[in-house]
Amino acid sequence: IYGMEPPDSSVQSPDLVSLELTVENVETALQQLYYDPDMEHKNVAQKWLTQAQTSRQAWQFCWPLLSPDKLPEIQFFGASTLHTKISCHWADLPTDQHQTLRMQLLSHISHFSSGPKMVLTRLCVALASLALHTMPQGWPQAVADMVRVYQPEKEEVNAHAQCLALLELLTVLPEEFQSCRLPQARRAQLREALAGEWTAVCPLLRQLLQRQEGNSQVKEQALRCLSSWVGLNFPLHGESEGLLQDCFAALSDPELFDTAVETIVGSISQPDCQRYTDALVNLMPLVLGLHDQLKAAARDGDMETSHGICRIAVALGETHSRTLLEQVEHWQGYLALVNMILFCTGIPGHYPVNETTSSLTLTFWYTLQDDILSFEEDKQVVYLQVYRPVYFQLVDVLLHKAHFPSEQDYTSWSSDDKEQFRIYRVDISDTLMYVYEILGAELLSKLYDRLGRLLMDTERPAAWQDTEALLFGFQAIAETIDVNYSDVIPGLIGLIPRISISNIQLADTVMYTIGSLAEWLADHPMMLGNVLPMVLQGLVKAELSVSSVSTLKRICRECRHDLAPYTHDIMTVSQVSVTIRFTNSQCMWLMQGLGFLLSALPMEEILGSLTTLITPHIQRLDTLAHQEPSPTAKLSIIHILGMLSSLFTTLDISRQDEGSEGTTPAQARPNPVVVVLQQVFTLIQTILSKWLSDSEVVEAVCGVFERSVKTLLNDFAPMVQQLSEMLGQIYSAFPQASALDLTRQMVHIFAGEKDHFSPIQALIELVTSTTLSIFQQGKRNLHTLRLESLKLDFQPFPKFLMELVCHCGDIPPIGQVLQRDGKLLVHTILEMVGSQSFCCLTEHFSEVLFCLNRHCPVLLAQWLKEGLHVPGFPSAQVSMEQKDTFSQQLLREQTNKRRVKEIVKEFSLLCRGLQGTTGYSADY
Repeated sequence: IYGMEPPDSSVQSPDLVSLELTVENVETALQQLYYDPDMEHKNVAQKWLTQAQTSRQAWQFCWPLLSPDKLPEIQFFGASTLHTKISCHWADLPTDQHQTLRMQLLSHISHFSSGPKMVLTRLCVALASLALHTMPQGWPQAVADMVRVYQPEKEEVNAHAQCLALLELLTVLPEEFQSCRLPQARRAQLREALAGEWTAVCPLLRQLLQRQEGNSQVKEQALRCLSSWVGLNFPLHGESEGLLQDCFAALSDPELFDTAVETIVGSISQPDCQRYTDALVNLMPLVLGLHDQLKAAARDGDMETSHGICRIAVALGETHSRTLLEQVEHWQGYLALVNMILFCTGIPGHYPVNETTSSLTLTFWYTLQDDILSFEEDKQVVYLQVYRPVYFQLVDVLLHKAHFPSEQDYTSWSSDDKEQFRIYRVDISDTLMYVYEILGAELLSKLYDRLGRLLMDTERPAAWQDTEALLFGFQAIAETIDVNYSDVIPGLIGLIPRISISNIQLADTVMYTIGSLAEWLADHPMMLGNVLPMVLQGLVKAELSVSSVSTLKRICRECRHDLAPYTHDIMTVSQVSVTIRFTNSQCMWLMQGLGFLLSALPMEEILGSLTTLITPHIQRLDTLAHQEPSPTAKLSIIHILGMLSSLFTTLDISRQDEGSEGTTPAQARPNPVVVVLQQVFTLIQTILSKWLSDSEVVEAVCGVFERSVKTLLNDFAPMVQQLSEMLGQIYSAFPQASALDLTRQMVHIFAGEKDHFSPIQALIELVTSTTLSIFQQGKRNLHTLRLESLKLDFQPFPKFLMELVCHCGDIPPIGQVLQRDGKLLVHTILEMVGSQSFCCLTEHFSEVLFCLNRHCPVLLAQWLKEGLHVPGFPSAQVSMEQKDTFSQQLLREQTNKRRVKEIVKEFSLLCRGLQGTTGYSADY
């Protein structure tokens, strides 16, 4: 903001609340908003000005604010006020004043055509809104009238400014149409009216773009105007097609290049263009004509030009691939376009350092392939004859683009460049996976042959990047495609140990390739000995920790029943590595892998191996439990508990019982996880005694049990009594989200079990009474409740309440609690919905109201009536009529959760004086 004098700091800001809505007071409020250093004063000014804009007086005071002698920020507020009144309060203006308002706006736009730009734009938006309110009946030829008013004679002094003003007006008109909320029937009517006005816009834009002496600023705005109208799906034929060809001509002007690209891409990306096949065919020579310019840009390292031309080629080829494929007589033209896009894919340079174009093309190759494979079989055969060679070339190009640079260059890259390159390689990986569908097993054979030649050529050792790229291709395909029947995989497994790993990137790819073949190894366990030693060697190298741990986890998951000969080695290396080498997340992955491994051991061996594995960690946990609390101790406790959680997530012996005969049933022998948990239960209670108020430690403790409950299900039964008592103690002392989540899990599994009904019932009653006591505190003191909410991570409360409400009919204690305290619950929710302090929780509590309405609508209706009929509750901003409307709308919705959220959100806005800001205020 410029031009306005800052207020004298010694003068106290006026009390705006009591001021009349006059021009002078508006200017005073604007000065206070922009320059008063006190944020509270600014907020008061903002609120007063917002109310001023919605007042009836705004129709009068906005015009003096637009006087030439006013400062730009004051004029801008006047123009914005006009737009607000027209767009949101149109019904306030008598019909006989519509014509006068239109003429005033036309006159002011003409006056402000030379600036300031921000005021001109807001006035244009206001006139656009007026046009949308009055078209087509009240202003039948709105656009034609605008063109006639603002198209000056060439000799006029301000012809240039008038032309730009007209283009600005024509640009914002479709944008205002797209952004405003309209009933479907009215939107369709307006779209048809605007489509009819295109005949006035198109010749004007052609005239401006074809001017030899035309100003670049005017041509650029003409291109932007076309981009704005594109969204209305004008017909791509006749003069419209010529206009698009004019845009191609603008590409030769460096000042217009970027805008022309945006306009062309936006125009030909419209799906509706597919109806105009001849126009699309006519566009192909224009796009192909850019190929020489593209090659020159690639040669000269002009990334902006190559990027723009590539976007145009991809927009045409991708959006209309099927349409153009069907034009068999033009197959050579489309094949040339495909090869042009292939050139873009393989454009020289390393992404993203030397080029940023190739990534734009990757989606095109999937689209083309998908369209080819969607044809009938006889047509497919023809298309595949033409395009399979292109896709084999594409594989070569993609693998070349996936090459790492030299180590020296790669070291010089920024961390952001390296991350973008990693994501780019993931995109290439996905593309190769799709390409396999069109090339099939022949693709794997070609990759295998090339890899074999590289590794067998002892005279000329291959660059590590070549080997890595081919392995990367294998891994990309094997990651998601079933390669179990491929005849090249045994040879690949045989080649992998021959790879000389001299580089971390190559070593990582070797590891990930082995991991991608884990399912194949499960079917061919005799081959595990070829590759598992490489994985274990990787485990002891810190730089390979991510890839080696990930691969070992996959092998343990897929091949666990065949790993008995390697169990000792895996356990030994893992125990060493987990204590000295791995990050927190890698430790968790490794523990999950070891859980899979232990699950496949004979029952008599599991407990012993499990004890050996975790004893060092339990001993460390015991030491920490008896230390005074400290940040270091806290991190270590959470880390060890996290490892136990990860281990218990995958240590599942239930599958052993499915195919076993003559063994002791699982119910007759204790589950190893339960045995361990019972052994460490006292230790965990000791930890809680010191860390009960720390939500992160409590969350880690609950995580151990929650993962165990989910995995063991009914096998967890021996611990239900102990855990229920502990959860009750945790929650009643320091209510925390993690305890709620674990309680919900226990209710899900054991509430219907007769043997466990008593402890679960006691836990539910304790948690419910504790929760409702917090709500009762909230009724007395909302600020206190807010502090409690922040401390407790409030979101699980609605989830837990929904869980209880869902069981109010089949679990009597829950029904009794709801009958007793439901009214308090609903009134507290209403108070929170109406409070500024709790607007962020509105969506969560709308779900509770939805759940109540589904399971006990009669009670909810009674509680709503009792609460909302209290004067001034939940806010003095809402009338009794609005509260009744809210209640009726809410009670009607028993199946549409999204609609309930909208209803509650709008009521919350009404309570805070912000009605109308979401577009649903008409319902009130």
